[in-house]
Amino acid sequence: MPALLHYISSNPVFIFFYPVFIFLYVFTIWQKLKKSTCAKGDKGNLGLSGIKGQKGNKGETCENGTKGDRGEKGEQGFVGVDGEKGDRGEKGDFGDKGHSGDIGEKGEIGDKGERGLKGDKGEPGMKGEKGEVGLPGLTGPSGPKGNFGSKGIRGTPGKKGSAFTVGLSKPFPTPNVPVKFDKIVYNEQEEYNPSTGKFNCTISGTYVFAFHVTVRGRPARISIIAQNRKIFKSRETLYGQEIDQASAMLVLKLSVGDQVWIEVSRDWNGIYVSNDDDSIFTGFLLYPDDPVESEVVR
Repeated sequence: MPALLHYISSNPVFIFFYPVFIFLYVFTIWQKLKKSTCAKGDKGNLGLSGIKGQKGNKGETCENGTKGDRGEKGEQGFVGVDGEKGDRGEKGDFGDKGHSGDIGEKGEIGDKGERGLKGDKGEPGMKGEKGEVGLPGLTGPSGPKGNFGSKGIRGTPGKKGSAFTVGLSKPFPTPNVPVKFDKIVYNEQEEYNPSTGKFNCTISGTYVFAFHVTVRGRPARISIIAQNRKIFKSRETLYGQEIDQASAMLVLKLSVGDQVWIEVSRDWNGIYVSNDDDSIFTGFLLYPDDPVESEVVR
């Protein structure tokens, strides 16, 4: 015991409990003396609980013991409190197809659903009645060129043509009267009269007239007269020994009996000709009138 007190007094951890151990030591010696001198008395009261000691060191691991026999089944306990709702389980496999139920009552008309997929082509129906004739369609594109047909029968004789080209043989013609182009270049139908200088229309239709003249020494004022009025007028101003050319062309609609000619004005008759210079007047039928159209106009 003295060694234990010496160990406690020298260890700083137990220095606070040193008076308690001194008390216990003294109390133990007193009990021994009491036993040796006095008879045993009654059992004393239970003393106060001592101070809890420090946790002891971990003991050594022992070997596993032999497993005991299984005990008897205990009695069933009381029903426990309901647990919390568990998580939703995974989708199970499809079960067997059930039997068809009875036909239920007719429900209300539902909302219009989306348009379904196009079904398979059905069988042709019965031929309907003939419908009314529709409006004419648009004109289609021109087809390919066909092959040449067989030669047709000979047609009726066509209308004769009309044309002339005449030239001037002397310069400076007489003014204010028809210029007499008396040098004939072409006048097969003889519809131009060189003695009068006038063209006489024998075929109604559309004509072309033109002149090309040389002007020298004096000015020239040239007019084309048709149906007794001046249809075209032009002038060429020239003096001295200067030389130039003048020309014009126009299209006229004539009827049978109309006349066409060229005139020059007084002191403006400078139309010139020589061995090296010509002045000509020409005309021809472009196309005749259609007899049917002419009859309608009348």
